Amino acid sequence: MRRKLFMGPRLRLLREAQQLTLELGAERLGLSTSYLSQLENNHRPVTASVLVALARAYQLDPSEFDVDEQSRLIADLREASVDLPLGATPPPLAELRIAAATTPHLAHQFLSLHAAYRRLEGRVNELDDRLGGNPTGASGLALPYEEVRDFFHYRDNYVDELDVAAEALAATLGVRADAGPAPLLEQALKDLHGVSVRSDSTTTDGLWWRYDASSRILRFAAELNEPTRLFQLGVVLARLSLGPIMDRTIASAQFSSPESAAVGRLACENYAAGALIFPYADFAHTARVLRHDVEQLQRRYRASFEQICHRLSTLQRPGARGIPFYFVRVDQAGNITKRHSSTRFQFARFGGACPLWNVHEAFSQPGRIMVQVAEMPDSVRYLCMARSIIKRSGSFQAPNRHYAVGFGCEITHADDVVYADAVSESAQPVPIGVSCRICERRQCHQRAYPPVDHVMQIPTDERGVTPYRLP
Repeated sequence: MRRKLFMGPRLRLLREAQQLTLELGAERLGLSTSYLSQLENNHRPVTASVLVALARAYQLDPSEFDVDEQSRLIADLREASVDLPLGATPPPLAELRIAAATTPHLAHQFLSLHAAYRRLEGRVNELDDRLGGNPTGASGLALPYEEVRDFFHYRDNYVDELDVAAEALAATLGVRADAGPAPLLEQALKDLHGVSVRSDSTTTDGLWWRYDASSRILRFAAELNEPTRLFQLGVVLARLSLGPIMDRTIASAQFSSPESAAVGRLACENYAAGALIFPYADFAHTARVLRHDVEQLQRRYRASFEQICHRLSTLQRPGARGIPFYFVRVDQAGNITKRHSSTRFQFARFGGACPLWNVHEAFSQPGRIMVQVAEMPDSVRYLCMARSIIKRSGSFQAPNRHYAVGFGCEITHADDVVYADAVSESAQPVPIGVSCRICERRQCHQRAYPPVDHVMQIPTDERGVTPYRLP
C-alpha cells in the first residue's frame, strides 16, 4: 500500500517562485484557498487530481512528483540520529516523518551538521592517533565521497544537463553500439582536441591511463580490457568536451570542501562517459526491449556487467523515465565501494549492510546471477539481483580484484525485468533491513548486534540466537 504523499513545502516553493499569493495560487490550481493552505501545511495529502493540476499549472512532468524523496530523507535522518552518541533516546520514527514532511530544509541541515560532526570526530581521532604514535593517522572516513554520493542520491542519480549534452555529443560523433564506438572516440579526441591515443606499457605503477596535456598524448596500459578502455576514452573525451557543463554542476552542488568538489568532478566525468557510450534514448529503449537483461546489453554495447548496471540506475530523465534501479558494488569484506540509486531502497551509511541481502551470497557462487525478492522494514518489496565479478590485473604476478555487484527495482516492475521469471509466485520475500544498527526486526537469526535506539534486556535464565532480548 502506497504511503500518503505530503509535499507542502514544495507546493509553497512552486507558488512563491511564480510570485503568487495563496489566493492566486489556489485559483490557478482550481482549488479553494483553504484547501491549498491545508496542502501547503501538510494537513492534507496530495491527491492524483492535484498532481495533474500542478503539472498543468506549472508546466511540469507529472512523473517528477513520483519520487519518494521523503522516504530517503527519513531513512537518512533515522540513521544519523542513532549515530550520535548523545546519551538520549533518538526521536521516534513518527517524529522523523513529520520533520521530513514539514521542514525538509531543516532536516537536510541536520544531516549536514551530522556530517560535520563525523568529520570533526575523524580529525580528533587522527590527532589522537598521531599523538599516540600511530604514524598513519588514518581515520578511515571518506566524507567527500559521502557528500558526492548524497548529491547524486537526492537527484535520483540523474544529471539532466550533463546527460543531454553527452547524448548530443554521441549523436554528433555517430556513436552506435553495433559499430564499436572506441575508434570513433579516439578519432574525436584527435579531431576535436588534437589528442593522440597510444597503447603501450609506459603507464607504470598500476595506472590505467595517463594524459600528458603538453604533448596531448593519452597513453593506455596495454593490458587494459576493452570495456574499461572504452569507458576511460569516454571519460577523457567528456572532460575535454563538456567541461563548462561539469563546472556548472559542481557549482550548483555547493560542496563543503575542495576535496568534495574534486570527487564531484570525477563523478561527473564518469557519469558523462556512461551517457556518451550508452546514449539515453537508445539505451533506455534497448533495455526495455530486452527486459533489462544485463548480459544481452553487455554484448550489444560491448560493456562490462558493472557498467550496464550503473547506467540502468541513471535512467530518470523527466518525460522519459525508465525503471528506477539501484546499483551497488561490495567487496569481500562487505564494504560498499559504490552505490547509486533512483529507488527508495536505502543503503547503510554507517556500518555494514544487512547480511541477508543476496549481494553477500554472490561471492559463494562466482559468475551466477542470484535473484531474490526482499522486503524492507517499510514493507516495500524489491527484486534484487547480484553477481560476483573479477577485475583481472592482466598479469599472473598482480592480484585480481573481487567484487559483487547488486542491482534491483521495486517488485511492481517485475513484469518488465527478465530476472523475475526465475522467481516462483509462491516464493516468500526475505525480510532484510538497512543495517543491524537501525533494523527493527526482532526475530532476525542473522542479527549482529542490537539496534542502538532500543533498550536491550539480558536474560540470565534463557538463551536464544542472540544473548539479549528486544522489548
